[in-house]
Amino acid sequence: MSSSGERSSWTFLTHHARVLLEIARDPQARLRDIAASIGITERAVQGIVSDLHQAGYVTRDRIGRRNQYAIDPQRRFRYPTEADLPIGLLIDMFTRHDLPRAEATVEQPPPAFGEPRTPAGAPDAPAAEQGTLSMA
Repeated sequence: MSSSGERSSWTFLTHHARVLLEIARDPQARLRDIAASIGITERAVQGIVSDLHQAGYVTRDRIGRRNQYAIDPQRRFRYPTEADLPIGLLIDMFTRHDLPRAEATVEQPPPAFGEPRTPAGAPDAPAAEQGTLSMA
């Protein structure tokens, strides 16, 4: 908090990360829905999706009048200190957060950082290891 008692407006996740996570949650989401969820303008989301698409993090296919997005979870973070880590780790962390408590609880010890995580009853290879992640 500042000396005047107001909170700072910074957050840990950038708008790019938030847009990526919204696409992971709903690959058929409309830009206006993503904008409303994050609290930014539709125009800002459009620019971010364009950035993500140009950088190869997101692909989009036109299905009728809507876009269907797919994320490449093997793409690496852009910042040099995290450049050796796939974005699938971030997506997994936040999409696991969205699971109901019973599903999110894993009865086995968590894997070492960077190791694939396979929830009980899930297929052996997580989506992040299989290539393109489509959350349809």
